[in-house]
Amino acid sequence: SPGFEVKIEVVLPEKERAKEEMSPNGKASPLVYKVNGTARHYHLEEHPITINPYQNVKDVVEASVCHVKDLENGQMREVDLGCGKALLIKENGDYYAMGHKCPHYGAPLVKGVLSKGRVRCPWHGACFSIGTGDIEDFPGLDSLPKFQVKIEKEKVYIRASKQALLTQRRTKVMAKCISLSNYNISSTNVLIIGAGAGGLVCAETLRQEGFSDRIVMCTMDRHLPYDRPKLSKSMDSHLDQITLRPKEFFRTNDIEVLTETQVAAVDIKNKIAVFKDGFKMDYNKLLIATGNTPKALSCKGKEVENVFNIRTPEDANRVVKLASSKNAVIVGASFLGMEVAAYLTEKAHSVSVVELEEVPFKKFFGEKVGQALMKMFENNKVKFYMQTEVSELREQEGKLKEVVLKNGKVLRADVCVIGIGASPATGFLKQSGINIDSKGFIVVNKMMQTNIPGVFAAGDAVTFPLALRNNKKVNIPHWQMAHVHGRIAALNMLAHGTEISTVPYLWTAVFGKSIRYAGHGEGFDDVVFQGDLDELKFVAFYTKNEEVIAVASMNYDPIVSKVAEVMASGRAIRKRDVESNGSSHFSSDE
Repeated sequence: SPGFEVKIEVVLPEKERAKEEMSPNGKASPLVYKVNGTARHYHLEEHPITINPYQNVKDVVEASVCHVKDLENGQMREVDLGCGKALLIKENGDYYAMGHKCPHYGAPLVKGVLSKGRVRCPWHGACFSIGTGDIEDFPGLDSLPKFQVKIEKEKVYIRASKQALLTQRRTKVMAKCISLSNYNISSTNVLIIGAGAGGLVCAETLRQEGFSDRIVMCTMDRHLPYDRPKLSKSMDSHLDQITLRPKEFFRTNDIEVLTETQVAAVDIKNKIAVFKDGFKMDYNKLLIATGNTPKALSCKGKEVENVFNIRTPEDANRVVKLASSKNAVIVGASFLGMEVAAYLTEKAHSVSVVELEEVPFKKFFGEKVGQALMKMFENNKVKFYMQTEVSELREQEGKLKEVVLKNGKVLRADVCVIGIGASPATGFLKQSGINIDSKGFIVVNKMMQTNIPGVFAAGDAVTFPLALRNNKKVNIPHWQMAHVHGRIAALNMLAHGTEISTVPYLWTAVFGKSIRYAGHGEGFDDVVFQGDLDELKFVAFYTKNEEVIAVASMNYDPIVSKVAEVMASGRAIRKRDVESNGSSHFSSDE
């Protein structure tokens, strides 16, 4: 077929800075299950089915929102129905209407990207079908409500539920568990080890797809699944602000969660998981989604009090308390360390960052972006101690007092946060027969299946083939990817034969500004810039062998979502397409 071209205009966005990173994921209940480590108490209740097939007439609103000529093909518009807004879309002559806010953090979808029947969020890349409102790529758990559109006398009318206009989210209908009556406590159909995004999305997807047998999730955490990326971005968050689903949700949908529970070994031949306390549970299908364990310092004094990895809301809250008007030292200048440093500048007397490389984020964003960000941090009074590491932590009365560096410098420190990377939490699988690579990652195929039939894995602990990079095996320890893995694993537990083809998308938030990133830049050999790096208004295209493999931006929305859509369509973006000044032409050689 003839070559065709997608033109992506890089338009500088007008000054609108919604506080995107701060909004919690809906209102969640502060309650938490406590499952006692040894004696397990399951409370099973009868659940009346509360879905009313007849929509309440009082709940429906119908309004004329615009003239048919107001909208061109390929356009989106936010329209007001009087008691709430909707997103109106015109594609190929048809009109569609749905919720206007991304259910993840409330981004205005009208500022996102419309392409081939779906809208991609401008902030974090979640995608929604315009035909159904269903979520097709993550992060976030919920879909969008869909509204009816009709055309009468050249006018466009939308008919919508007031409730849906208010909540702007729709949780898909889930199947009930029907096997609870003949219930054996030490036997489950699906066992999910780990309760992060991967584990939760797997459980929800199974129920959404009509799976009606027993699902048990277990986690070493004290809490029900929560929004872990928030811990370093808004460290004061309370558990009820970051819980992904309220306690009632798990009860209603028969997803059992065992908290403070650790699996010590898996017997794949007999399909049995052995817990640390000796309890055994047999399963039919298994998902391993155990994530990462943070690396610890190996220096003298590492057991001193007030030295933290940020793993739980309690850790994050405690660090903020200890740092208030005191001296904070952060070891490691990557995502976690830099987000913590940025957050603490308002609270602490001093914030220092210690890092082996010469600029922060070097491996990920490269030298130039690293330098620009470093300047921004220094302007916010963060001190950097680069190309050195910690040689000793010194204490006074058991509590941290000083951090001693290899270059001889001594930093005053009342609290220290360690962010020097992590390793996969897969030690318990060593003798299992499940294929694990030399770095400890679980090896899966495009269906998230391990070498053992019926055993799947998801999230930070896996290495999987990335379509975007010619099926190179990669590990992508990021929030969106864990969601996707969990969904793909669930669909393949149900034998759908679905393969992963998602474009990785991630973000970091510092000083109220976001850096967005899509693709997989590992091994990039050049970076092409547009915009102004010093002003932190830029796009960076990461290239390898003349092809764009990743993109990062600041204050340039929705460029990263646009590039992600082009990548998702399978078209290559050449280096020469982004080197032209001002606007990027992404072409293809089909």
